[in-house]
Amino acid sequence: MEHFTFPDRPIPKAYGAYSHAVLAGDFVFLAGQIARDAETGLFVDGDISAQTARAIEIVRTILAELGLSLSDVVRSTVYLSDIKDFDAMNQVYSRAFGGPFPARSTPEVKLPFGAKVSIEVTAYRGTKSG
Repeated sequence: MEHFTFPDRPIPKAYGAYSHAVLAGDFVFLAGQIARDAETGLFVDGDISAQTARAIEIVRTILAELGLSLSDVVRSTVYLSDIKDFDAMNQVYSRAFGGPFPARSTPEVKLPFGAKVSIEVTAYRGTKSG
C-alpha cells in the first residue's frame, strides 16, 4: 500500500490523522473532502451547490495528482448534513461526473465546521473493461 498527502499542491492539508489517498492494488481510496480553501485550509462557506462543487474540485485535483480522473471513480459516498439538500447536490454532482455514474450512497450525517456535504470516492486504476 502507498499513502499520499499533497503538502505542496493546491489541495487543503489534512487536518487530522489521515492520508488524502491510499493506493491498495488497483484501487485508490480517497478521504472525504469538504469545501476547504487549498491555501488556508479554512472551511469555505456557501450553499450546498457551492460546497458540492468545491468538494468535487478537491477530489478531482487529488485524482489528477495520481494520474486519474472522475471517470475512474467506481464508488462514492456523499455525506449530507441535511438530506433535503439531495436534489441541489445531485445536480452539481451529475454535471461533474457525467455518465455512466459510479455506485453511490448518500447518508445524512453531522459534518464538521458546519459543512453541508463531504465526498469520498474509490477509484480504479487497473485495466478498463467494456
